[in-house]
Amino acid sequence: MKISKMSYLRAGAAMAVALSATALSAETLRFWTIEEQPERLARQEAMAAEFEAATGHTVEVIPVSETDLGTRATAAFAAGDLPDVIYHTLQYSAPWAEAGILDIDAATDVIDALGLGTFASGALEMAAADGGFASVPVDGWTQMLVYRADLFAENGLEPPNSYANVLAALEALHNPPEMYGFVAATKIDENFMSQVLEHVFLANGVSPVGPDGVQPLDEAATIEVLEFYKAIAEASPPGDLYWDQSRTLYFSGNAAMIIWSPFILDELAGLRDSAPPTINDDPQSRDLAAATGVVTNFAGPSNPDGAAWGDVRYFGITSDASTDAAMEFVQFSMSDGYEQTLAIAPEGKFPVRRGTEDDPTAYADLWATLDVGVDRKAPLGDLYEASMIEEIVGGLDVAQRWGVTDGQLSAASAIINAQVINRLVREYIDGERDAAATVAALNDAIAAVQ
Repeated sequence: MKISKMSYLRAGAAMAVALSATALSAETLRFWTIEEQPERLARQEAMAAEFEAATGHTVEVIPVSETDLGTRATAAFAAGDLPDVIYHTLQYSAPWAEAGILDIDAATDVIDALGLGTFASGALEMAAADGGFASVPVDGWTQMLVYRADLFAENGLEPPNSYANVLAALEALHNPPEMYGFVAATKIDENFMSQVLEHVFLANGVSPVGPDGVQPLDEAATIEVLEFYKAIAEASPPGDLYWDQSRTLYFSGNAAMIIWSPFILDELAGLRDSAPPTINDDPQSRDLAAATGVVTNFAGPSNPDGAAWGDVRYFGITSDASTDAAMEFVQFSMSDGYEQTLAIAPEGKFPVRRGTEDDPTAYADLWATLDVGVDRKAPLGDLYEASMIEEIVGGLDVAQRWGVTDGQLSAASAIINAQVINRLVREYIDGERDAAATVAALNDAIAAVQ
């Protein structure tokens, strides 16, 4: 049964009303959002209408293409005409804060008012700036290692939350062509391979950037990464593999493990006709979803704490904002309006704010009641066990990306986009050079990226 947000969010409403009582007059705010599809805009406009009813402030919801966001924000800043609030991707938090586009004090005050401890720590760490926070975390997702939990249980295998456990599962389950142990990403010109590789490198604590910029890869830890990746590639079908083959083989019951985004969650349960599970004769079957487990935090031998590859979105309060009213809007959006935000696409919008100080799991619980799916709808909590929901949401506590905590996201992005790591790892898998020589080649190629 769908739970009303009002049963969870009284504290947020009281806070918003208290803040609005201190405002001298109603304001008209401009809100830029990269969620520009019509249905998603409608939800944001509904939230803005609720905010206006509660506070008297009007919000103009303005769609902006994600590809144009950076140039538009820079131009608006130069003209002194920034909007009041921007819903933006992770890549802009640090550079916009450094450039003066974002109001760090305002974002930090909002987070403090809502309760620092109510946010996923990983999402906060990725927005840290000058003793505060560049932006307010809104939602995010973490890449997942998706696996056949039923087969793991039958074979007495531990969940694949480490290199060692994955390798043990390959030994037990790899039996091609009936069952491939893994479907690793090996198509070098696909961003999918870049994301999967970054996840595997992060799991072992390896990064091509540090506080001072580009840095050599640690040889011993990188050799561990390479050997692991070669093992999962050798337990995969031949060819240039990316997201399409990994999903197809998992859905047909011919793969024990894949790495995928959470946007697979509704498809696994037969809710999308364009990508049905084919493990049996029923394209709407939930059997595969019931047989599936996920791991978000994944560890290598040189990094036993592990890491999750995360993508987080933020509310940035700008330096041109009507600050008090903008802060009210963000607080409202993260309390009374939070259901509308998360409901846009729950499978890809995990709640980075789990709850309130009085009810620490309020929003996580609410999120599990939100419908996912395209051709059919169902709440995530009806599709997956509570422990799996907890694992999915918990990944944001340890979410990382190369360069974020070191202020080197731009340098890391340039390396990723050059796809030199993809190419050299694939050449290692194909036997063109040994692991030590590949580390040397990686260091040379990474250093040459401009």
